[in-house]
Amino acid sequence: MKSTPTSNRMYGLIVLYEMHSDFLLRALEGIDEKDAQKRLDTKANHIAWITGSVVQGRYFLAKSFGIDLPSITDELFANNKSIVDDAVYPSLAGLIKDWQAISPHLQEALTQASDEQLEEKLNIPGMEITLFEMISFNTYREANCIGQIALWRRLLGYAGMNYM
Repeated sequence: MKSTPTSNRMYGLIVLYEMHSDFLLRALEGIDEKDAQKRLDTKANHIAWITGSVVQGRYFLAKSFGIDLPSITDELFANNKSIVDDAVYPSLAGLIKDWQAISPHLQEALTQASDEQLEEKLNIPGMEITLFEMISFNTYREANCIGQIALWRRLLGYAGMNYM
């Protein structure tokens, strides 16, 4: 761990955050841009959409801490928008750039979050959720999405994801 969190509740989540920061990059390693947009004649979310949604999740969470940076995901992923059939999604290179831009800022905010701050209610229509609950959900979702990308790698004929 790079630094000690202010809140003891954040230890495990920060460890996972650091793992996910690296694992997403490993999951995307070597994937061709044209393959990232393939759905293989299904309605499944493709790699570009999955990656964009995870990137957008970090930017959304960062905004909860007052970090308001622009992202290439701002339009196509606003308000948890689902995949659009004929849309061309941002390149993996662009999504990776945004991932690497937001991740250190958000990690610092997560590390410095106080217990009081973690109990703040978020203003999300139709939901009553604390910031800590949103961080926990986002952490779970990142792991899920990285796993989906790892599966897509195999479905598209790429080698399995390298965790080391």
